[in-house]
Amino acid sequence: MPKKLYRLLLFSLLFLNAFFLTALVSFQVTKSGEVASVPDLAGKTMDSARTELQEQKLILVQSGIELHTRYEKGQIIGQTPAPDTKLPLYSEVQVVVSAGKEKVTVPGFIGRSLQAIVPTLSQSGLRRGTVTHVHSRRYSAGRIFGQYPLADLEVPIQSQINFLVSEGEEEQNYLMPDLLGKRIAAVRLRLEDMGFRLGPVRRRYYRGYEAGIIIDQTPRQGAIFKKRNTIILEVTK
Repeated sequence: MPKKLYRLLLFSLLFLNAFFLTALVSFQVTKSGEVASVPDLAGKTMDSARTELQEQKLILVQSGIELHTRYEKGQIIGQTPAPDTKLPLYSEVQVVVSAGKEKVTVPGFIGRSLQAIVPTLSQSGLRRGTVTHVHSRRYSAGRIFGQYPLADLEVPIQSQINFLVSEGEEEQNYLMPDLLGKRIAAVRLRLEDMGFRLGPVRRRYYRGYEAGIIIDQTPRQGAIFKKRNTIILEVTK
């Protein structure tokens, strides 16, 4: 047999042998039970993911770590290949793990108004949380006198800051006394000493009374009022 023909036959046999061997291996790998479906690992810890992949006869490999605003530190945020991909047994599944959220330092907001802190919150990457209004003797109405988290603490970006806002000093209620028939000089002195607001005194003639006697009042006797309310008196002249 000529050498050239012999070599051609030998090459053909080797090619057919490689073809059938490849087909056999492929058949063995793809037949039932020899491939695995990649599970969804997002949000899981490395230990949990490793256990789940071992059950599928797949291998977990961490390929990176990144900051993330949604997933907590240690949770998986990405994977290759994607979920439901079919892989030969003992293939690698690469994952990226969260390093946690970016941290920012909480500014101090005490003594400022809610309107004034809006730019600072935005620039700091923080959000306004719950606002509770409470009476305070120390801080005027509308001023922040409490915050949580506290100033200078490090918190994840986009965290909410809760505030206590002053409603000012709590006002006391008073019961309006009967001032009719009393002298305006003594009543005025008493009301001003107690911190009440007395408006302009109206005067008119009233038969049978000497000058300076109270003949009308607002609020009326028995009415509930506060120190910020103005008391109006009418007296004889």
